[in-house]
Amino acid sequence: MNDETQQPVTGDETGGIIPYKNPKALIAYYLGIFSILPLIGLFMGVAAVILGIMGLKDRKAHPQIKGSVHAGIGIGCGGLMVIVWTAVIILVIIGLVSTS
Repeated sequence: MNDETQQPVTGDETGGIIPYKNPKALIAYYLGIFSILPLIGLFMGVAAVILGIMGLKDRKAHPQIKGSVHAGIGIGCGGLMVIVWTAVIILVIIGLVSTS
């Protein structure tokens, strides 16, 4: 006889406010928010988008872990800042080339 009982996987005790069972979504959220920082924002934005997508896939595979809002914010903010920082870099390059 097996004495081990299997515990069902439950949702977050925080009510899904902090998706600690979906760390990819949580990290994507913070990277997306902090992607506004100059110099490193472009890289943080790219990482936020990638981790956000991975977090959404984890959420889809395991609905009880939550985190879709955090992943969405990471994707949205990160994606927006990737566009902004890419445009800034292009404008700086154009400015440097045109003054030469």
